[in-house]
Amino acid sequence: MPNDRTAALEALFRERIAVLDGAMGSMIQDRELTEADFRGARFRNHPHDLKGNNDLLVLTRPDVIEGIHAEYFAAGADIVETNTFNSTAISQADYRTEALVAELNTAAVACARRAARAAEAATPGRLCFVAGAIGPLNRTLSLSPDVNRPDYRAVTWDQVVAAYTEQVRALVGAGVDALLVETIFDTLNAKAALFAIEQVFDEADTRVPVMISVTITDASGRTLSGQTIGAFYHSIRHARPFSVGINCALGGAAMRPYVEELAALAECYVSCYPNAGLPNAFGGYDETPADMAKVLGEFAASGFVNLVGGCCGSTPAHIAAIAAAVKGRPPRAPAPLAAGLRLSGLEPLTVA
Repeated sequence: MPNDRTAALEALFRERIAVLDGAMGSMIQDRELTEADFRGARFRNHPHDLKGNNDLLVLTRPDVIEGIHAEYFAAGADIVETNTFNSTAISQADYRTEALVAELNTAAVACARRAARAAEAATPGRLCFVAGAIGPLNRTLSLSPDVNRPDYRAVTWDQVVAAYTEQVRALVGAGVDALLVETIFDTLNAKAALFAIEQVFDEADTRVPVMISVTITDASGRTLSGQTIGAFYHSIRHARPFSVGINCALGGAAMRPYVEELAALAECYVSCYPNAGLPNAFGGYDETPADMAKVLGEFAASGFVNLVGGCCGSTPAHIAAIAAAVKGRPPRAPAPLAAGLRLSGLEPLTVA
């Protein structure tokens, strides 16, 4: 059943354009943590290198993760994402830490919630929300990793559903305000995540808002698995998401036609949290806070968005500038679509 936090989140989106946090990975990189930081005392003798497993820091350096969440709330974010982008058994298997999935997700929610409560206490009357981040996995159901074996898949539907179910069960059990299925490059992986979410909602007899965000890989305007934005939306609208949007891969300016298209299609709220531009030759991101704020401010002025934030390369300074740029702008008003049969392959098909 919906709870008071869900009602408060819905009220926020009706009232104004909400603000999401920015990047977690690049903020962690800026701390220049060592292998010892990732291991801590608990994993000192772990048989595999752990540096780069950012999700593990919720157990070994929770102060770092909570501090990053706090910086984003201080910058004006209404919602932060848990540090759980890779907290599934499939992704954690790369580090031989798949047995920690439930603990990782539970601890990550606790880190974010502590930061949220501190931000609320600092500004009485303010509400700060925690979204459980659900990443796309490092394996895909739609594409073969072997160009010589186009029929081969490195993972099965049942394995993906099981991995997402374990993660979602822990996130919901730990008390997230919403779930964010994000950086989707393969719609079939996303549908497995949505299937798992519904299973957990049924078993727990509760539900929270489900937010969905896809990534467009290049100027083709398609996902990595080949779908256009319209086809993607047709593929997931059955889940009745709280919001749908676009994140990662591209800078905001390159996202504009796709955000505009999605804003015309979606019956729910629309989100956009781009990278701070395209990666440069050194793997960094060149868009300044003013650059990102100008683009997302224009999206807001055009009536495209309900939620804005940043992805790779963005910082609290970017989020502060974005929050200022959308302040006072009316949120996009979702509208129902005309009746029709809506199908999707790589392209959308509507039969009126």
